[in-house]
Amino acid sequence: MALRHTLIDVTPLRSSPAFRRLWIGQSLSGLGSQMTVVTVLFQVWRSTGSTTWTGAVGLAQALPLVVLGLFAGSLVDRVDRRRFYLLTTGGQSVCSLLLALQGLFRPLPAAGILVLVAVQSCFAAGGGPTSRTFVPSLLPRSRLAAGLALRRISFQAAMLLGPALGGLVIAGLGVGGCHLIDAVTFGAAFYGAFGLPELKPGDDAARPGLRGVLDGLGFLVRTPVIRGALLTDLATTVLSMPVSLFPLINSERFGGSPRTLGLFLTALAVGGVTASVLSGTFTRLPRPGAVMLGGSATWGAALALFGVARDPWAGLACLVVAGAADTVSVVSRGTVVQAHTPAGLLGRVGAAEQIVGQAGPDIGNLRGGLVADATSGAVALVAGGLLCLGAVATVGLTTAALRRAPVPCADAPAAS
Repeated sequence: MALRHTLIDVTPLRSSPAFRRLWIGQSLSGLGSQMTVVTVLFQVWRSTGSTTWTGAVGLAQALPLVVLGLFAGSLVDRVDRRRFYLLTTGGQSVCSLLLALQGLFRPLPAAGILVLVAVQSCFAAGGGPTSRTFVPSLLPRSRLAAGLALRRISFQAAMLLGPALGGLVIAGLGVGGCHLIDAVTFGAAFYGAFGLPELKPGDDAARPGLRGVLDGLGFLVRTPVIRGALLTDLATTVLSMPVSLFPLINSERFGGSPRTLGLFLTALAVGGVTASVLSGTFTRLPRPGAVMLGGSATWGAALALFGVARDPWAGLACLVVAGAADTVSVVSRGTVVQAHTPAGLLGRVGAAEQIVGQAGPDIGNLRGGLVADATSGAVALVAGGLLCLGAVATVGLTTAALRRAPVPCADAPAAS
């Protein structure tokens, strides 16, 4: 009994056929998407030999999400979400197919590849917020955290396996073959989407254009629970994101070996996967806001300790703890946000979550690099971790609703 309540809760996969189909489809499609990430980087680097161009890949992915996200979220709250998801998934699959064709027959210059990546990201700007509305629509409130934990472990598995598998496929079939596999995996996403019921926003559909966007922003500002959750995530990533510092720390302390550098990201992923597997320990707790604050504070403390760790294994252990804390925070934040958002606003709030999740780490990595250039990698890590702790404490102390509010326990019927 104790073990069952410790491991990840798979009840949503058993109880909701629609959620199960969606989860399988998105898991396979996510694996293909992670293969494409490394494929695009490889192709752009091979054609340019420039880190500026490879850095532009991230910009091409992030800019459409930030610019279009809120308007796409407002549209999600006006239309049948199932149909809109099918449309955006179809657009992404067409872009993957075009990337495959250029890889197989006539490789595009780097600029052309970035255009296709940016167009694909435009469709993702709508597909991401739409996808975030599905879990609260398909599962009862009591299974919301379990459903989000399942989505998280799917994402982390794709992050672990996708890049490595992509490298193997590139070596064997070339970049065109890898893009083609990604295009095929979108078929799994269609499989999951076709199994969804009709998902309309109901009587609370968003007003068209800018008015709908402003309504969504107004809800975020005046709702302390959700405002506090998003501010915590933004402050945590902006103030303490460590990835840009890994090459410097590796060079300063661990001899600059690429094998050690690879272990840094692996350690974060191992911690995240472990926390997902054991997510029953926190998804069943009654106050996810307090859990989120604890996870965010643990992330900051672990990174500050990583900044002073001189032993490689102690440093990797700190990163494992940080990765686990990140998963606890992300799943708990999603539970708070989705449980306290009306159905008619899920698209706009999901778009805000997507923007925070995309822009925060990018800004945080830039902040870390600038501080390290002015001081050192250790100072950047320790200062970032301490600032994170201060920001989390400030939000927690000033937002009592976030600390105390439980997840509503009324169970809505799950769609099948």
